[in-house]
Formats: sequence, structure tokens, C-alpha cells
Amino acid sequence: MSPSSHKNIPLRTAASIAVANMVGTGVFTSLGYQVVDIQSVFALIMLWVLGGMVALCGALTYGELGTALPRSGGEYHLLGAIYHPSLGFLAGWVSATAGFAGPTAIAAIALGKYTATVFPDTPVNHLAAAAVVLFAVIHGYSVKLGSFFQDFFTLIKIAVIIVLVILGWNIAQPQDISLVPVFSDWGVIASPAFAVALVYVSYAYTGWNASAYIVGEMKNPQRDLPRALFLSTLLVTVLYAALNYIFLYTVPMAELAGKVEVAFVSGNHILGPAAANILSITISVLMVSTISAMVFVGSRITQVMGEDFRIMRRLSIWSRRHTPVNAIIFQTFVTLFFIYSSTFEQVIVYAAFTLMLVTTLTVAGVYVLRYRQPGLERPYKTWGYPVTPAIFLLANLWIMGYVILEKPVESLIGLGIIGMGGLVYFINQRWIAPQ
Repeated sequence: MSPSSHKNIPLRTAASIAVANMVGTGVFTSLGYQVVDIQSVFALIMLWVLGGMVALCGALTYGELGTALPRSGGEYHLLGAIYHPSLGFLAGWVSATAGFAGPTAIAAIALGKYTATVFPDTPVNHLAAAAVVLFAVIHGYSVKLGSFFQDFFTLIKIAVIIVLVILGWNIAQPQDISLVPVFSDWGVIASPAFAVALVYVSYAYTGWNASAYIVGEMKNPQRDLPRALFLSTLLVTVLYAALNYIFLYTVPMAELAGKVEVAFVSGNHILGPAAANILSITISVLMVSTISAMVFVGSRITQVMGEDFRIMRRLSIWSRRHTPVNAIIFQTFVTLFFIYSSTFEQVIVYAAFTLMLVTTLTVAGVYVLRYRQPGLERPYKTWGYPVTPAIFLLANLWIMGYVILEKPVESLIGLGIIGMGGLVYFINQRWIAPQ
């Protein structure tokens, strides 16, 4: 049963899915890795501002591509339509593995780690796996039920961040920090450490394009897709910059360095140990919003791929309740594999690297599509074209270059995932499709 006849996702849910995809593990865990090599407050906050600006440039571009080529599947559909089906398949493969299953695993592990700060005997990986399976069941059962959970937990997540920022701003003994740059800060921004730190920021913004993956199920995609992409990314940029400033305002950098649970450490300074435990549990619960969003969106990619490639045909099946149940099951198993086989930091780096590669090709597609099909109907055109796509492309190429130099193992893992997708595509085209 095709999802095209079931356009039941409103602007509110499309935007909340993008917000939930972004606001999750990255913002609550990345700063601890960043302060190891960067001690400039101005540079640290600029990481999040620049990351948001780059994501906004990408969102504006995706608004044009998604409304001009309106079909669910995100980069899988867009790259296949703009360049060649093989590139589309590789993008879909990346999204289905490192792009969504990987980050879903990270969010689930973060849920377990935050829970373990209060209950040390918590089996982190088993709790992570249980959360993934729970939301696979919810989204496999009903789109309406899944949308309700998504909207509700996303609103709660935003409210918790705002409350934490307000309470942190009024702390009795803040750190003596300043956002006014000094001359040495500009050298930090031009350094390899800053570029590598942007990998974590890029990962934290992963999901700014989530609405494009479900465009085929949106009630009014021509109007709502650009709005959902832009508004969600702008909101998250403001939240990220404010929240990371509060982390630095409330906790000495030396205490943050190398820590995953930075929100718990900050909450301990703001609220005291007992209330920090409550905050930690609250954050762990809010991770379910990210898990839910990743399960919801990621399964739509493999479902669309199943429609087009015989080797994945069974993943195209829709249930009687209009959910891509087989695709959800597939993504769940891949996510469980990541939970039990990879380290937290490794998954962040190679997931961010592979996703940047795919989104870079997609954003470049706006130039290709305008050249090849100038007469194509475009309900929305990229604001600031051709500058805004160029900013996104240059920033991503700069970051990826440094990742290859500074994180060669993770880069090779990312390229290996892409290579596996190429092998699956070759098998389909060589032996499966001719049948």
C-alpha cells in the first residue's frame, strides 16, 4: 500500500521530528570532547553558531530540492533523481545504517548512561536495546500514535532545555567567562582541533533535514517542507548556543573535559546532587524523543528503497495501519548491532563523516538540477542562492578534510559502510534485477 495516499503528517509533526532528530545525544554529550582541545569560550560557542548557520544553509537548499522532487526518502530519492540511481542507493544505504541506525544506537546508549548516573547497576546496553524495541513497536503499530508520542516528547524536551538555561543563568557562583573574543581565539578557530570539534557539532545538528525524508506523507509539502526545515533548524541553533553557554557558565572546563554526561555535571552545580539526579533521569527519558524520531524517519528510507530495488523488496511492505513495518524491523536489528558492537565516540565520528559526504552531494545537486532542468516547477527557491549552498559545501569539505587527516580509522569505517552499499547495489543489478 503506497504512502502517497495517506498524507497525514502536518507541519507541526514534520517540524517536531526534525527538532527531535537534532536535539538529542549531541548537545548533551559533545562539549566534554570539545573542551579537551579547545579552552576558548568564544571559540566553543562559535562552534555551535557556525554549525547552526551551515545547517540553515543546507535546510534552505533542501527546501527547494524537496518541493521540486516531492517523494519520501530524503537523499536516497534526491541523489537518484538528480545524478544516478546508484548514488541514490548508496545515500539510502548510508542513511539506513550509519545515518539513522547508528545515531539511534547512540541516543539509546546515552539514555542508558544518564540513567546509570542515578542507578549505577543499570545494564546500559540492555536498557538501550529495550528502548529501541519499544519505539519500533509503537511506530510499527500506528502513525497517529507515533506522531502523538513524537510531538509530546519534543515539546517536553524543549521545555527542559529552556528551564535549565534559566536556572543556570541565575546560579549563585558562576564561572568567570566572557564571550568577547581575544586575538588568540581566531587562531583556535582556524586550527585542526576546531575543525574536528565541528564533527561533533555537525553530528548534533544531524536531523536538520529529517522533514525531507517524510515529504511524501506530508499534508501540504510544497508549503510545509521549507517551513519545517527552516523553523526547526533556527530554533535548535538558538537552543544549542544558549545551552552550551550555560554548561560553560556553571562548570569549570577541567571538570567537563572528557565527560559524556555534561548536562548531569552542570545540573549538579545548578541544582545540587539530589536535583541533578532528577535532571539526569529527565534527560534520559527525553532521549526517547530522539530514538522515536530516528526510528520513524529511518524506516521510511529503506521502505522507499524496497519499492525500487528487488534485493530489498520485502522492506517496501506497508501494514494495514499504513506503517512500513518490515523496514522498521530491519532498522531495529541494525541499531541493536551498533549498540552491542561499537563505542560511543566511534559511531559519532563515522556517522557524522558519512552523512556529511551524502548531504554535500545533495546540496551540490541544487546547481546540477537548475542547470539540467531550468523549467522544472519549483514551489520554493533557495533563499540566498547561489551563496547559501556554497557556504554549506565549503564548510563540509573543510570539515571532512580534517576528519580524514585526524580520524583516519573512523573515516575508513565510514567509507567501508559506503563500500558495503556499493556491493549490495552491484549484486542487485548484476544478479537480482535481471530475474
